[in-house]
Amino acid sequence: MTKTQKGFPLPSSLTVVPGTEAAQAAYPYYTQFVPEDDGKFWFYNSMHFPEPMHHFDMITAEAAYVAMGAFNTRVHVLPTAKGVDHRIINGRVYIGGVVVTDPDEIAERVGEFQQRAFWYYENWESLYDQWKDKMKALIAEAQALPTPSLPDYEPLATFKEGNAVAASHSLLDIYQKQIEGYHRMWHHHFEFLLLGYGAYMTFFDFCKKAFPEISDQAISRMVAGMEAEIFRPDEEVKRLARRAVELGVDHHFTDSVNIDQVLADLDKVSGGKDWLAELEVSRNPWFNVSSGDGFYHYHRSWQDDLSMPFAALPGYIEKIKAGQNIERPTEQLIAEREALVRDYRELLDTEEDKATYDQLIELAHRVFPYVEGHKFYCEHWYTNLFFNKIREFGRLLLAHGFFGPDGVEEDVFHLTRYELEAAIQDLMLSWGVGAEPRGPQHWPPIIATRKAAIAEWARHPTPPALGNVPDAIDDPAINMLWGITRENLDSWLDDGSENTNELKGFAACSGVVEGTARVVKSVSEISRLEQGDILVCQVTNPTWSPIFQKISAAVSDIGGSMSHMAIVAREYGLPAVVGTGTATLRIKDGQRIRVDGGRGIVTILDDVAPAAEPVLEDA
Repeated sequence: MTKTQKGFPLPSSLTVVPGTEAAQAAYPYYTQFVPEDDGKFWFYNSMHFPEPMHHFDMITAEAAYVAMGAFNTRVHVLPTAKGVDHRIINGRVYIGGVVVTDPDEIAERVGEFQQRAFWYYENWESLYDQWKDKMKALIAEAQALPTPSLPDYEPLATFKEGNAVAASHSLLDIYQKQIEGYHRMWHHHFEFLLLGYGAYMTFFDFCKKAFPEISDQAISRMVAGMEAEIFRPDEEVKRLARRAVELGVDHHFTDSVNIDQVLADLDKVSGGKDWLAELEVSRNPWFNVSSGDGFYHYHRSWQDDLSMPFAALPGYIEKIKAGQNIERPTEQLIAEREALVRDYRELLDTEEDKATYDQLIELAHRVFPYVEGHKFYCEHWYTNLFFNKIREFGRLLLAHGFFGPDGVEEDVFHLTRYELEAAIQDLMLSWGVGAEPRGPQHWPPIIATRKAAIAEWARHPTPPALGNVPDAIDDPAINMLWGITRENLDSWLDDGSENTNELKGFAACSGVVEGTARVVKSVSEISRLEQGDILVCQVTNPTWSPIFQKISAAVSDIGGSMSHMAIVAREYGLPAVVGTGTATLRIKDGQRIRVDGGRGIVTILDDVAPAAEPVLEDA
């Protein structure tokens, strides 16, 4: 009997969850699946969008893919890969790469890429310093935008100045500047990113050819021990823990504290006042990081919600008082890195190969910190600021009844960015003509429908990939960032019938750990983690670093050897396996599992006992 060929469903076979059709239709037409999409391979981008997307939040995908495509295709001119196309169904974002296969086009693009990339590599440090200045200036521009408001009458002083523009026009001006600034940020984001990965991938390819037996993890360890801004927030939490002990106020920090009460209590004692001053130093700017990856409006920043850093303080304080080291093992990582670089160099036969090897690893070390560092300025600081500025429009529309009597300012995120501009125009028009806006009747039922859709979509799993499985996945970025390889796709297609107790993924960080699996499917569930748990999630990010002191290992559905989770795991010495595809589906919360971070294997050691069936006795 012929074994049935396994495969992923075609996009056309996916159906919109019944009752959510209107919410699905509200996403832009160019993000909807069409019949022609069946001929392409797609995968669910749970690395960046692990939860159903609110309609306004879709701008985080749209703006990113607009900028990424432009830089890949038109600015840096990557030889074999253009942009990333995206679709959305049931709130889930699927992406598919646009590849270049024509040899003549590739040759033309190689010439363009080399002269552009080499210019950046030669001037990397000065250009990166300029980049930071550009990002800080962009952040300052967004911070300087006034809060949108509408007076009863134009101030007389303004009128006498001969200002011929009414206050209502400022609403449109502010909103459009916010949207333009957000798109501009994503262009800044991709100015260096792909070149940073490109330098590493060139070194990676050299190593694979020169040392056929070398593992992906060994190569990635050659760039470990980096200093990047995205690690700074966690360093600040550690600093605050030390200061709490030094100032004698450490007893104020316990699990599940009332943060407002702690802040009020500290303000009443001298050591506490000093600690609060230290807190302000950390908050500006280092707490401008979200509790997630920065792509959802409700993943609030530490600056807005101190829950994440305050949850980490008791653990750090306890370790400090016990004399334990809480530092990231940077010196050890650098020592291991230098030993690996040296040992593999000695295996090369020719001086020419050694010179090339030296050049490539030196470049990788120079450029790689940007790969993580940019996230602090872009996905976190700027994006959190952007969402908070949109909240100001939410408050304005709420005050004018647009969200109904039971509405809240967060309802603004159930509108698309195009609909929000329409609502602003509605308010401008009604204010100008002295009539009632139509928004208070129009938007509340739509918002209610979309709220229900988001909740319903979250209850339904979605396939990790769609379409025919390609013979090979040749895009190195897709391999390393998302962990999409031909071998991994085969393991994703394994429903567990071949080996019900084993999952395979990328060996992100070596070490073998056994413990209790804690399946965390959203940021809101992080608080369930207990000391020694093994985190099982779709994806994690650098701002979860404070919880790494609690967990003993980590497992993710998505991610490759150079994904953010893999990088962070190595920087903290945390055993990890990434890119398993289905860990959050196959591993049950509370199961005992073994994580082998050196081999990339997760083993389920026991099962969670199902609820007992009632026993019916004979009558």
